[in-house]
Amino acid sequence: MKALQKTNPRLSKLIFDLKAQSREQNVPLWRDIAERFEKPARHYAAVNISKINRHTKENETILVPGKVLGTGNIDHPVTVAALNFSVAAEELISGANGKCLSIEQLMKTNPAGKGVRIIR
Repeated sequence: MKALQKTNPRLSKLIFDLKAQSREQNVPLWRDIAERFEKPARHYAAVNISKINRHTKENETILVPGKVLGTGNIDHPVTVAALNFSVAAEELISGANGKCLSIEQLMKTNPAGKGVRIIR
């Protein structure tokens, strides 16, 4: 049986880059995220702002293997990296002096994955 190929070129490149970063830096975090993205899209995380607010501390770095949605409020600054953000989620995170990053940007700024938490 042949493995299914992703049709989204950004996602294919991201999976390849995550695995390469994992090998080069010897960081299991990036391989874990790559393996999550190799699964069907219906298994990707969809996390609301309210959940991020409940489970994070101020200035923490969070990785969401999927999409961040704009339901709820956030009352402290956090750095959130995700595959996608809803417009409302970006506005709420920015409004709380937080940052929204793509996973590619997080890999560049933090190649060793230090201090990054995954929220599903």
